Amino acid sequence: MIFWEIAKRNIRLHFLRSTLAMLGIVIGVVAIASMGILGNSMVSMVSDSLSSVGDSVIVTPYAGGGGTHGLGGGTSAQNLKITDQQFQQIKRAVAPGVAIPVLSTSERMKVGVGKDDIVATVYGIDPQYLPDLNLKLISGSLNNGNSGCLVGSEFAKDNNIKVGSRISMGTDGSKGTLRVTGIIEERGMSFDVSTDNAVLATQDWFDNTYSRDDYDEVVVKVKSGQDTADVKTIIEKQLNKRDKIVSVIDSKATLATIYQTFGAITTFVTAIGGISMVVAGVSIFNIMMMSVNERVKEIGIMRSIGTQKKEVMSMFVYEAAIIGVIGSVVGGILSLVAGYGISALMLNSTKYLFTFATALSVAEGVGFGIVVCLACGLYPAWQAANLNPIDALRHE
Repeated sequence: MIFWEIAKRNIRLHFLRSTLAMLGIVIGVVAIASMGILGNSMVSMVSDSLSSVGDSVIVTPYAGGGGTHGLGGGTSAQNLKITDQQFQQIKRAVAPGVAIPVLSTSERMKVGVGKDDIVATVYGIDPQYLPDLNLKLISGSLNNGNSGCLVGSEFAKDNNIKVGSRISMGTDGSKGTLRVTGIIEERGMSFDVSTDNAVLATQDWFDNTYSRDDYDEVVVKVKSGQDTADVKTIIEKQLNKRDKIVSVIDSKATLATIYQTFGAITTFVTAIGGISMVVAGVSIFNIMMMSVNERVKEIGIMRSIGTQKKEVMSMFVYEAAIIGVIGSVVGGILSLVAGYGISALMLNSTKYLFTFATALSVAEGVGFGIVVCLACGLYPAWQAANLNPIDALRHE
C-alpha cells in the first residue's frame, strides 16, 4: 500500500526523532510490565507460602483487658492460656473439623559438643495431629516418639543438623536431650505453626518438661463442606458468650486481605510506571504535529491530485502505529529481562517469572503502549487530513 510505504519513508527520513519517540514507549512499557511482573510474583510467592494454611482457623487466648471472666480480665501473661476444658469445647464445636492443641515456648538449647547455646522456639504437639498440619519432610520420618523431635529446615541448615543429631534442651541440658528424627520442609509464612526455625517435640514431652496442662493456641483444620468463616463464628459464640476469652483468626479471610493489599500495591506502582507512558505519548503527539507542519505542502499536493482525506489520515496513523508497535514490542521483551532482575534481587527467586500472570502483564504493557501511540497520533492525522488543499499549496 502506497501510504504505508510513505509512512515508513518518513520514519526513515527522521530516524533519530522516531527512535527517541520509540525509546519513550520502550521505557513506559518496561516500567508498567516489570512492575506488574513484580507484583504478580509477590502474590504468587505469598500464595505458595500460605496455601497450606488457607483451610485453618487459629484460636488464641484474648490478650485484651476489660473483662472479669475467663481469660478476658487483662491479668498476667501466664494466665493467657487455653484450658483443656476450653479446648474440649472448641473440639466439639468444630466437628467434623480437627482441633489441634499447640504448646509453645522459647528455650535455650545446644547442638553438638562445644557449641554455644542458642535460643529457639519449641512446640509441643501430639504426633497424631502431625498429618493434619500438612508437614512435609526433607528427610527422616514423622514418628518422633517422646525422646525424638522434628526441626525446621532453616534451623537445621543454620546449625548443621541432620537426622540423628542430638539437641540438649535447657541450660547445660537441664531439660534433657532430644534426638532429631526428621527435618521439616520449608513452609515460609504460616498462620498456624511456624516450623522453619523451630523444634517440634511431642505434647507428652512438653507436658512433662514444663508441667503444663493448658495450651498456647488451637489450630482448627476445617473439612470439606465447612467454611472457615462459619467455623470462626461458631467458636466465638461458644467461648465468648459473656466476655471475650479467645481471639479467632480466619486464615482464608486474612489471605484475602493480604492478596487485596498486594493487588493495591501492584496497581499503585503500575500507575507510577504509567506516568512515563503518558510522557511518551506526549512526545509522540509532539512528533506527529511536527511531521504535519513540515509536510503541509506535500499534503496539499496529494490532496490536489485526488487523494482522499481518509487516505491522508491513514498515512499519519500508520506512522504512529509503526513507532508504537516497534517500541511496545521491544519494551515487552526488555520488561522480561527487567522482571527477571527485579525478582532475583527483591524476592531471591525467579520461579514465578514464566507464568500466565507474567505474560498478561507484558501483554497489558505492550497493548497500552500501542493504544497510547495510536491515540496520540489521531488528532495530528485528522488535522493533516482536513488541511485546505489551496492553503496547503501556498504554505512556505
